[in-house]
Amino acid sequence: MDWFLNTEERGNPHSSIPTWCTGNTAEPLIHGITYFDRLVSEVESLREGDYLFFTDWRGDPDERMRENGPTVAELFASAAKRGVAVKGLLWRSHLDKFAYSEEENRNLGDEIRAAGGEVLLDQRVRRGGSHHQKLVVLRHPGRPELDIAFAGGIDLCHSRRDTAEHHGDPQAVQMSSAYGKNPPWHDVQLALQGPVVGALDLCFRERWTDRVPLDQHGPISTAIDYLKHADQHADKLPPQPPDPPECGPLNVQVLRTYPAMRPPYGFAPQGERTVARGYTKAIRNARHLIYLEDQYLWSTEVAELFAQALKDNPGLHLIAVVPRHPDVDGRFALPPNEIGREEAIELCRRTAPDRVHIFDLENHEGTPVYVHAKVCVIDDVWCSVGSDNFNRRSWTHDSELSCAILDETSDERAPTGWGARRFPRDLRLALTREHLDRDDDEGLIDPLDVVRAMTTTADRLQAWKDGGRTGPRPPGRIFEHRTGTMPWYQRMWALPAYRLAYDPDGRPWRARRKGTW
Repeated sequence: MDWFLNTEERGNPHSSIPTWCTGNTAEPLIHGITYFDRLVSEVESLREGDYLFFTDWRGDPDERMRENGPTVAELFASAAKRGVAVKGLLWRSHLDKFAYSEEENRNLGDEIRAAGGEVLLDQRVRRGGSHHQKLVVLRHPGRPELDIAFAGGIDLCHSRRDTAEHHGDPQAVQMSSAYGKNPPWHDVQLALQGPVVGALDLCFRERWTDRVPLDQHGPISTAIDYLKHADQHADKLPPQPPDPPECGPLNVQVLRTYPAMRPPYGFAPQGERTVARGYTKAIRNARHLIYLEDQYLWSTEVAELFAQALKDNPGLHLIAVVPRHPDVDGRFALPPNEIGREEAIELCRRTAPDRVHIFDLENHEGTPVYVHAKVCVIDDVWCSVGSDNFNRRSWTHDSELSCAILDETSDERAPTGWGARRFPRDLRLALTREHLDRDDDEGLIDPLDVVRAMTTTADRLQAWKDGGRTGPRPPGRIFEHRTGTMPWYQRMWALPAYRLAYDPDGRPWRARRKGTW
């Protein structure tokens, strides 16, 4: 398992999370509509005495999980009324007037609490940080074969219920005008079964039972919570059942980020940076192809890992699928969002200009697709799906949760010389097929072939677009991602704003000085 972190490399002896879990299955749920439909089916099958635990960055109580409902609040409240132990941790969030979700998260908690569940607004983060984990754990005491967990990039909120056609969620959040009234949204969540469900259950329990008070950062927020009768004290959780039995060929390593903060987490006094360490180890193992989809990709510290891997391995290619535009407009909000990605991408391109391939997406109507997925596949051997982005904030500052996977099943489709595995290759192929409008995998398995297929598709689409969109639209949805050069007078203020506020560092000072995760 030289792709996974060992116990010492994880670097957090205060947590009981296993080094990794064997004998699991995982299913990639691509698009919010797929995830939400599966979640409804699983939650509606829960019965009295079962458990439903969830964590999220944002939860909109009125978000419809299916076209005709139920909403998020109705689904979870109904489970609580049936006697299911419903427990949730939502980030307390910043004020709605700053385009965050304080009121939505509070309202979802209130509706579930009224039905007999319990949802806590959790502000145990560094100043300016957030709880970004997106996790649902369903336990069935006495029926462990039914246990299932969902982890990845999809929040239980507006704009997430999009389809493969990418026309957007009818219940949309306001974003950059470039994405239109109903922003198209690309995202991925995993459905996991097997012993890893027990590890993810423990992730929830560590946060729920932590000794640090829920409400940090000042008396004003504490007073507001008191006036609004917010629940500030976690009730005792039901006993943790034994881990589910092994049921498949996947080894899964749970990776997390927690910042170093005061007062410290009891389960991570110096924080935890297994997301950063796990990716670092895997990227250094790359020899042929790094395929990633990410919302940000804007930290030079992260880009340096890719650049070094490209320098050390002349046969290595990097494919990245990112949003065409940041999610915000504005004279002051936009430049800090752009400058980090500009620097990161240019660093990689300077190292290997002919082996770095950055793409963005648009739907068939020509509207850009917002890429919110957080997926990485390396050499079709190791892969990860989670809540974390490729930036310093996700790797050090906010709470994050990712699942890295190694499949015991070899993939016999050529080329096979470096030990490609079934699950990561299937994941990459499923995503690639969608972006290319393909129904088959021909010419998509070999790294050089998939690079040619994606660049050729992007070139044809760009030529059609530059030609006035005349004639039939070529197949595919990908375009070469183009970055501009920011004027010096914008860089003067945008760069420090980006480093301090948009992409802060949550490491202990010793790790910062050493340049380690």
